[in-house]
Amino acid sequence: MRYTILGISAFYHDSAAALVIDGRIIAAAQEERFTRIKHDASFPIHAIRYVLAEASVDIGQVHSIIFYDKPLLKFERLLETYHAIAPRGLTSFLTAIPVWVKDKLFLRRLIRRELVTLGKFTAPIQFTEHHLSHAASTFYPSPFEEATILTIDGVGEWATTTISHGQGNQIRMLRELHFPHSVGLLYSAFTYYLGFKVNGGEYKLMGLAPYGNPTAKQTQYFREKISSELVSLKEDGSIQLDMSYFKFMGGLRMTDDRKWNRLFGIPRRSPESEILPEYTNLALAIQQVTEKIVLRLATTARSLTQSKNLTMAGGVALNSVANGKLLDSGLFDNIWIQPAAGDAGGALGAALAGWYIGQQAPRTANTSDSMQGAYLGPSFTQRTIEQLLYRQNIGFTYYENFVELAEQTARLLADGKVVGWFQGRMEFGPRALGNRSILADARHPEMQLRLNQKVKFRENFRPFAPSVLQEDAADYFDLDVPSPYMLLVRPVLESRRCSVEQLQEDKDWRNQLAQARSDIPAVTHVDYSARIQTVDERTNPRFAQLLRAFKKQTGYSLLVNTSFNVRDEPIVCTPADALRCFQQTEMDALVMENFLVIKQ
Repeated sequence: MRYTILGISAFYHDSAAALVIDGRIIAAAQEERFTRIKHDASFPIHAIRYVLAEASVDIGQVHSIIFYDKPLLKFERLLETYHAIAPRGLTSFLTAIPVWVKDKLFLRRLIRRELVTLGKFTAPIQFTEHHLSHAASTFYPSPFEEATILTIDGVGEWATTTISHGQGNQIRMLRELHFPHSVGLLYSAFTYYLGFKVNGGEYKLMGLAPYGNPTAKQTQYFREKISSELVSLKEDGSIQLDMSYFKFMGGLRMTDDRKWNRLFGIPRRSPESEILPEYTNLALAIQQVTEKIVLRLATTARSLTQSKNLTMAGGVALNSVANGKLLDSGLFDNIWIQPAAGDAGGALGAALAGWYIGQQAPRTANTSDSMQGAYLGPSFTQRTIEQLLYRQNIGFTYYENFVELAEQTARLLADGKVVGWFQGRMEFGPRALGNRSILADARHPEMQLRLNQKVKFRENFRPFAPSVLQEDAADYFDLDVPSPYMLLVRPVLESRRCSVEQLQEDKDWRNQLAQARSDIPAVTHVDYSARIQTVDERTNPRFAQLLRAFKKQTGYSLLVNTSFNVRDEPIVCTPADALRCFQQTEMDALVMENFLVIKQ
C-alpha cells in the first residue's frame, strides 16, 4: 500500500502544498499561481487540490498531513517578544493577537475546516518545526548520503539560522541562532529602507548592489557603520543586532528611520522614487556584509560536521551572489541548494520529514537530486490549448514535429523577437526554468532595457539571467559545476568581455545600463556577472532542443530567460494566464506546447 503525505505551508507568505508518496516527490505548487495574488499567504486550498489531482488521489486516501511549523512555539515567541518590549508594540500586539486567538492558535481545527471541503478524511494533522522543514527540503532531495545542512531565513518559531548534519534518513540539529538576531531580517530591513517590499523585494536589493562603487569611501563607510553599529558579527558567524535600530519586534515597520538617517546620512528611499548613487552603495555594503556572515556560518558548519557536502535552504539561500562566493571559497566539494528555498519549500520539507523521520523510511542515495528539475506543477494538454486559441479566435500554427517548432522559434529569437515559452509542468519555486519563461537573444545590447520597459514593466536596473546548455556553460562563464536552478552567480569569461577602452567612463550607475559589457550583453550585469541556469537534456529535453537549434543558427547556445509574468504578478500557471500576459505586453510570439502564435 502506498503511503501518501501532504505537506502544507501557509499564513506567512508564499503558501504552498506538496505531495509525497513512499518518499517520492509527486507534485508541489505555490498557492499564488492559482489565485494570481503574488506571495499569497492564504490557506493553499487550490494548490492542495492540484497536488491531489496530479497523483489521482482524494483527501481520504492521504495518510498524513503535516504543517511546516509549530504554531504554539511561534505564539510563545510572539508573547515573549511583546512582553519584553512593552509598552512599545501595542499597535502590533492589538493587530496580531486577535488573529492568533481566533484562528492561528487553533491551527489544527482551521486546517481540518479547510480540508473537509475536499471530502472526508481521517489522516492526522501534525506539525514540524520550521527549520526542520527547511532542512528536510534540502537534504532529502539532494544527491548526498550525508551532508552539512545550513538554513538561514528571517525567523521560524524561534530559530533564524540552524546548522544541522544529515545522514541517511536522519537530521541532527547542531547549532541554532534565535530571534531577534537574524541574517534574513537584517537583509529585509535594508530592503525596506531602500524602498522595496519586504518578503519580495530582497532580490531587487541583490540586483541593485552591483551598481554600487566598491572602492568608494561612502561604500566603505556604510559597511563599517553596519558592522560597528547595527550588527555584531562573531567568529562563528553568529550575529547580534542592536535592536534600538530596528522596529520589527513590535512595530509595523522594519527600521527606526530617524536613527538610520543619522547613521547613514541618507533618508529611507520612498518606493518608486529615483534610485540615487548613495542607495546603490548602501545596497552593495549590506550585500558584502551578508556574504561575510554566510561564509563564516559555512566555515563553522564545515568544522562541526566535517562533511565535504553542503545543502542549503531558507530565504537567504536564494541569495545567488552569496552562493557564488561560497562556491569560490572551496569550503565544500559539493553544494546543493533547494530551488524552493523559501517558505513554499517548507511544505515539501514537512512532507519529506514525515516520511524519513516520521515513518523511519530508509533512504537510498541519489545519483542526482530528486527534484525532477523542479518541474512539479501542473501541465496542460494540446487539446486544452487548442480549445483556448479557437475560443478566443487567435490565429496559430500547429507543429506536429517539435524539432521544426524549435527551429522556427530559434529563428524568431535570432531576429530579435521576444518569445513567451510555455511547456510541460510548471516550476516549483521562484525561478522560471524553461517551462514558464520569456526568452530573448542575449547578444542584443538593447534587450535588457527593452525587456524591463516593454515586457516586464519593471525597474530598468534589474538584470536578466542566461539559460545555457550545460555542456557549453564553461564556454561563457567561470563555472565548472551544474547550476540547474539558477542559484549561482558567476563571472562572464574575460575573453568575452569588452575591453576597458570600449567602455565609456561614467560613474552615474544609470548611464551604465546602456553599455554592452560583453558579447552577451543582455545577461552580463554591470560587474560582469550572471545568474546562470544550466540546461540538461535529461531534465528538460524541449528547452535543450531549442537551445541546440539556436546554437545551430547563431553559434550561441544560450538565451535570456526571465519568468513568464509582469511586475507584481506571479509566474503564469495556465495557458489562459500565458495568453493574457502575452496580449498585455510587447512580446512578439508565444509558444505553448506545439502551438506557435505570432503577434500581428
